[in-house]
Amino acid sequence: MTVVLAGVGADSTNLGALGPLYDDGQFEYIPIPEKTRETSEAETLGSWELRASDDHRVAADLTTRIEPQPVRGGVETVTGDALESWPFHRDPNFEALTYGEHRTSGYVSRLRALEPGDVVGFYAGLRRPGGERAHRYLIGYFTVDRVDVISPETPPAECEAIFEAHSENAHAKRARDGEPYLAEKTIVLVDGREPGGLFDRHPIRLSEYVVKPGNERPQYYLREEVASAWNVTEGGANMMFKPAYRCELSGERFRELVGQPRARAAADATVETPQP
Repeated sequence: MTVVLAGVGADSTNLGALGPLYDDGQFEYIPIPEKTRETSEAETLGSWELRASDDHRVAADLTTRIEPQPVRGGVETVTGDALESWPFHRDPNFEALTYGEHRTSGYVSRLRALEPGDVVGFYAGLRRPGGERAHRYLIGYFTVDRVDVISPETPPAECEAIFEAHSENAHAKRARDGEPYLAEKTIVLVDGREPGGLFDRHPIRLSEYVVKPGNERPQYYLREEVASAWNVTEGGANMMFKPAYRCELSGERFRELVGQPRARAAADATVETPQP
């Protein structure tokens, strides 16, 4: 049995901001902006309401501009009204329990090896109000139900059938006529089942910000107590670039340590799952 931890969500490279983490343990999960407007995803930066907001603030209130393709060197900058109407790449979709990935830095290989009953956990960068240092936090997970892989060699009819089977997945929503948006990439599509979902509050801090021996400056690293308790075997210690972590841990044991997503409260704090 295996648990894979995947780095997701908005950050300074794609939204120009991190999701807030509030003093009462509530937090905001903000998906990354989609790279294209050609998607059937209905959620936009202007429609995505912040969960802990009393004044109906939305994701667009966290930033003034985005560059939808920050990694691929896109030159388009989106601001103003266009910013509010820009769609999200809603991945993972915690309501539908689906997740897709094409990153080759350990993500595709570790995710495609998952089997029903395994777990995918999701971590994101969050920042407390008042300027405290941001950290990486586990924000939710789901139990694996089905895994499918689309490669550049997959026939169009088979691609279309796989996308139809994962119709709520962000990669399926931006596919056109069965062709992936990034046709040159291998894509892993993972659908989940309960237990799973976004935490109600109290995400689990995974990172520490320290100067390691031999370095001159501090960087983000996986906390040693987390790596030990969850038996992390792949992914390395450095968290600067959101590695995919493989944990040799059963889904049942992981859920025991972490708790049910919608029932997390201060009482869930344990040695194995230290609270922020």
